[in-house]
Amino acid sequence: MNRDRAVDALRAYAIGGVVLGHWLVTGLVLTGDGGLHQASPLTALPGLAPVTWVLQTLGLFFFTAGFGSTRSLASHRGRAGSRLARRLRRLLLPTVALLGVGAAVLLAATVAGTPDETLAVALRLAISPLWFLVPLVFLVAATSPLRAAVRRWGVARTVAPAVAVVAAVDLAVRLLPAGTDLPPLTVLAAWSVPYLLGVAHADGRLGGRRTAGTLAAGGAVALAALLALGYPASAVGVPGAGVSNLNPPSLLAVALAVTQVGLGLLARPALERLLTRPLPGRAVAEVNRYAVRIYLWHQPILVTVTALTARGGLALPGLHTAPDGPGWVLARFGWLPLLAAVLVTVVRTGRPRPPRRPGGGGVADRSAEYAPAVSPVYDHRRSGPPDPQEVIAVRDSDPPSRGRADGQSR
Repeated sequence: MNRDRAVDALRAYAIGGVVLGHWLVTGLVLTGDGGLHQASPLTALPGLAPVTWVLQTLGLFFFTAGFGSTRSLASHRGRAGSRLARRLRRLLLPTVALLGVGAAVLLAATVAGTPDETLAVALRLAISPLWFLVPLVFLVAATSPLRAAVRRWGVARTVAPAVAVVAAVDLAVRLLPAGTDLPPLTVLAAWSVPYLLGVAHADGRLGGRRTAGTLAAGGAVALAALLALGYPASAVGVPGAGVSNLNPPSLLAVALAVTQVGLGLLARPALERLLTRPLPGRAVAEVNRYAVRIYLWHQPILVTVTALTARGGLALPGLHTAPDGPGWVLARFGWLPLLAAVLVTVVRTGRPRPPRRPGGGGVADRSAEYAPAVSPVYDHRRSGPPDPQEVIAVRDSDPPSRGRADGQSR
């Protein structure tokens, strides 16, 4: 009853954007010796860069995480340790399961003689999504002081130091010689900005269309200014490019996150109306329920399906061919339903089944006369010792039953 349905919709969109984005920009090309090497359609099709602004939704992911952590903190006062342990368990247990299954699959693939290049690609794609655990776990653990900072200094002054850190690292990347190793400060600083916006939204500080419009407009203006200053147009990394907006996250990634949060808050009324319909509401609920599993398993599913279908030696368009033109993109869209079906099957594996009712029926199968055992009802109008009264459930469509009930004392 306390869930925010619009935020749930934004979380579902964020997870869907990450999955679809990775499946569309990750090409696995079949080589002559049966191995797979990674390529990206963004290298051959730079005009697709604006599409990444829609599909790179990590900002919304951290925004909804900040909202959920703050709501959880507010509803579990005095039990911060148990709250944190429960939230971390929801993140870490699926990760441990992924690593265990992945290790077993890689061992079996090695024994089966899978080419080393394919094993390297599989390992890299399976491990690469786990980077989000480091900033997310830290931010979840620091939710209480972050909330206190937002309440004391406001949203703008709280996010300003993080933005300054990202700007300083961006400047260093451009001034220092290529290949200079910098500490990964922006991984935490950049994603703390949308996380703090989620904390503020949970505290009711981002209400109203004016605030949402300010975030969306301010982020869009910042995006335009950064593109004019020479930042790459793609919101994700492009193989061979000298600078990436995502590794490490740049000011453009921060501006994109703020823009997406603002647009998401502006769309709140429409999202709430959409989720009153059964099918969208059920889909959003399922994605939220398995969000971590979906995020962790979507890349291993892509590698597994591609590797298994490559064992026949036939290069299938959109799956094993080089992503060098619009035809590859259209062919990859044709493979998305298969990838989605496999992903749904994997993430729903091991789902607990609801307990069976006596007699094999559910709630809808019970007659109106069925009622669970209840405590005795006492007649408050009488004085003296309480007098237990019998309660009988009656079905209106059964006159004999109603007659028997009329003969009983009330």
